[in-house]
Amino acid sequence: MNFSDLSTFLAVAETASFSRAAHQLSITQPAVSKRIAALEDQLGQRLFDRVGRKVHLTQAGTLLAPAARQLLALVADTENQLSHLSTQVSGTLYLATSHHIGLHRLAPVLREFTRHYPQVQMNISFEDSEVAHDLVRQGQVELAVATLNPAGDAGLICEPLWDDPLVFVSAKSNLRQSSMQNLAEQSCILPGPTTYTGRIVTAHFSHQGIALKPSMSTNYLETISMLVSVGLGWSVLPLSMVDRNLVIDVDCPKMARQLGYVSNPSRTLSPAAQAFMQVLNQFGDT
Repeated sequence: MNFSDLSTFLAVAETASFSRAAHQLSITQPAVSKRIAALEDQLGQRLFDRVGRKVHLTQAGTLLAPAARQLLALVADTENQLSHLSTQVSGTLYLATSHHIGLHRLAPVLREFTRHYPQVQMNISFEDSEVAHDLVRQGQVELAVATLNPAGDAGLICEPLWDDPLVFVSAKSNLRQSSMQNLAEQSCILPGPTTYTGRIVTAHFSHQGIALKPSMSTNYLETISMLVSVGLGWSVLPLSMVDRNLVIDVDCPKMARQLGYVSNPSRTLSPAAQAFMQVLNQFGDT
């Protein structure tokens, strides 16, 4: 079974599009179609149904997808182990990071890393922290630099780098000094309840026996900052990204989250990934 054909199959399955898969793989759409046709001929099964412009996995395709991921991950892991025989740090580093860290923390790290290891190609995926953890867990990326799960994650190695204090913010002057109970009665805009940051905030109020009912939520902290600045509600944001004039003085325990990197103990890290972790540690404050 051709590994290129399997990689192409997974690209089509994940993008639900032959054209998007071609763009992702930097090949032509006819080349994608040729690889899929070759794989279907070899297996004697149709892997995709093409309905109009949409592409759907058949039952055979659905069965093949997880096995293909495991096989390609095994091949990549073997290549990584073999690469340890060389001291040269090169190849492609597959990295996932959150939007917030990418904007506010990662630039100096990337600058330093590329200066020392110019032969490494960076493939960076910007995802929610929770998705980034899952990509590491599934072996689709070697490392994630993201908000760490406050409850911990027994299946992954999580190394803290930065303490990220969280503060209450509002554009309304009547909330400059407030209580948690008073805030709970006002309109608020919070990170989604499935996000690690959202869980930290709701748990903070739950410990005081206070339930929150956000008027709206979004996973993007920069969007929340904009909505707060125009007076649509109060929120909780990292101190590092807020206008100090918007900070609310609330008599309650301090909140913080931890930012760091995540790896999978079941996966052998490439020399590039190990070198990147060393550079990350140089910029950490924990």
